[in-house]
Amino acid sequence: MPIITITHNGQKIHCNEGANLLRVLLSEDFFVDNPCNGKGTCGKCKVRIIEDNAVVLSCLTSVTNDISVELLYKEKKHRVLTEGYMPDFEKDEFDGGYGVAIDIGTTTVVSSLVSLADGGEIAQAAMINAQKHFGLDVLTRITYEFEHEDTGILDLQKAIVDSINDMIDEMCEKAAIDKQEIKEIVVAANCTMTHMLLGVDARPIGKAPYKPVFSDAQFLPAKKIGLRANDETMLYCLPQVSGYIGADIVAGAYVCKLKEAVDNILFIDIGTNGEIVLASNGRLLSCSCAAGPALEGMNITSGMRAADGAIEDVKITPSGITLSVIGDTAPEGLCGSGILAVVRELLKTEIVKSNGTFIKKEALRAEDHRFDRIRLNGAKREFVLTEDPLILITQSDVRQVQLAKGAILSGFVALLEHAGIKMQDLQKILIAGQFGAHLPADLLTGVGILPAEVEGKISYVGNSSKTGAYMALMSKKARAEIEALAKEMEYFELAETENYERIFTQSLTFPKSQP
Repeated sequence: MPIITITHNGQKIHCNEGANLLRVLLSEDFFVDNPCNGKGTCGKCKVRIIEDNAVVLSCLTSVTNDISVELLYKEKKHRVLTEGYMPDFEKDEFDGGYGVAIDIGTTTVVSSLVSLADGGEIAQAAMINAQKHFGLDVLTRITYEFEHEDTGILDLQKAIVDSINDMIDEMCEKAAIDKQEIKEIVVAANCTMTHMLLGVDARPIGKAPYKPVFSDAQFLPAKKIGLRANDETMLYCLPQVSGYIGADIVAGAYVCKLKEAVDNILFIDIGTNGEIVLASNGRLLSCSCAAGPALEGMNITSGMRAADGAIEDVKITPSGITLSVIGDTAPEGLCGSGILAVVRELLKTEIVKSNGTFIKKEALRAEDHRFDRIRLNGAKREFVLTEDPLILITQSDVRQVQLAKGAILSGFVALLEHAGIKMQDLQKILIAGQFGAHLPADLLTGVGILPAEVEGKISYVGNSSKTGAYMALMSKKARAEIEALAKEMEYFELAETENYERIFTQSLTFPKSQP
């Protein structure tokens, strides 16, 4: 039986001969970034094998003999959005005790400990969703359930339940209260995350006809799924609309009072999925598009999450390149807003054309400020953002952004066409969610995620999912209205939209450069 020695702490791990190195490291709770769930495509799970002095992808490495492994990356504290717009609403009266409001996203989990007596938020906790070890997007995690029929559902449930228990412990310690005083836990999550939290098979969401096992609100003892508070603590999960319009979007629609809107309003939550709701004369139409993890810095050559060292904004001028880095530290990679900012600048400087291809280096003069920044990697062109460390934007990176922006914009356009509303008839665009909060309007329109004509109509509502969970915790009336709203929201599949392929193809084109 081979032994793996971890160099930084000397820990020795026994494993079966032929065991996958990544799976062994993850099973022992070592941090190894794994966006593609071991497919060998993201290149993020690198470790060094000391005996060979070789850097390898741990997901493609089998352990056949004793080895010493150097972990090359440490997990960082990531920037997580916890706040959002809060409308006025009437709270119920409580005799005391505490409640917990939780937003479970594909990427992040945010929780608040609330005093029921006065509705005051007395502690917060936030973290990256621990299910990241099983893939960065919902489809990759669903694939994990398909590939591990015996353990997949329980593995994914345990990851998120353990995380919530840790956050509850952290918040109770901060507030110096006994978790036995927690009366109720309310969760708003996307449909896949709700299934995985409850230990319900999510595989039907990942295959035709893409229907969830349930869509109604769920109310059950928290201890039934392993949440630790007291034996009487109840868990309430907000309702879903469809497999891809979950409780997080229902919560956002409720918080923003879309049902009551007299204007034509577009609500967009931008993340690994782009969920869109169009409110028009009391009718709520919704759709979902698979943006993928590129917009959150993943599947990008030099990509990383929004943590210290992540480049979040870029300016490229003839006099040089200016970087804005989270934590005011040395740059290490590009988070989602950073990769979008680079693409925006590459378009402005005409290094990348509107069809997404790099210009040819030989078309530039040697004295052109762009000349030394473009290099060839075989037949492929790349842009060098920094030399030390080497941070690159490749043709593949641009294509990843192009596909993501095409998915979101096509959903936007198809939804308007389906409703018979013209672009100029929109009065307001509401941007929700962790990622969208860090995207200024000029960045959204600069790369063409949203059309330029709506730039002055954009507003930000923050983490409306957690706000909706809070409102459902504090008000039975709000809870009933959210459940009614979910039943009224209409969902349609983009793929079934007439001429959708044409809309998507047109949406792939970047805006013409406007230096």
